[in-house]
Amino acid sequence: MSDLGLLHHFLGIEVYQDKSGIFICLRRYAENILKKFSMYGCKTFDIPVVVNEKLKKEDSGKLVDESLSISLVGSLFYLKATRSELMFDVGLLSRFMSKPTHSHLGAAKTVLRYIMGTLEHKIIFEKNAKIEFKGYCDSDWARSVDDMKSTSGYVFSLVLGVISWCSKKQDTIAQSSAEVEYFTAGLVTQ
Repeated sequence: MSDLGLLHHFLGIEVYQDKSGIFICLRRYAENILKKFSMYGCKTFDIPVVVNEKLKKEDSGKLVDESLSISLVGSLFYLKATRSELMFDVGLLSRFMSKPTHSHLGAAKTVLRYIMGTLEHKIIFEKNAKIEFKGYCDSDWARSVDDMKSTSGYVFSLVLGVISWCSKKQDTIAQSSAEVEYFTAGLVTQ
């Protein structure tokens, strides 16, 4: 057995360690995705999805290459390993991988523009930070136009680093926003 020193890379995940703590990111991977889809150096976007944009499976738009959509969404799936804020958007895009249209591709490019502007984002575990466990949950109400189902999500952090997150389409159709929030609370406590 030999000591190889501090961990720097693991399955493409970059790990930086110093006296102040540990930092985890996928910056190089994100740059490679942007280059692969000709979006490196593109105009940035402040949020990963257009607010109040409701995508649907049958939107009568012109179809785009399905393999392009599958490749793009698959690449984003791995990126969310260190970028919890992308969980909802990548899950949403994955619903439209078969028969993708220009509007679906446009939504995916919005995510890429957001990534371009946030390449420096990382998970931080500070050494001397106060130990706090926090959890947040939220949901949208009937955002899915195709089946009127809601999506629930949660995120848990320890100190300043995110340790668990989830975004999931609910199995049932809620009749009110209160019912959606009740379902979400149930998801969080499982």
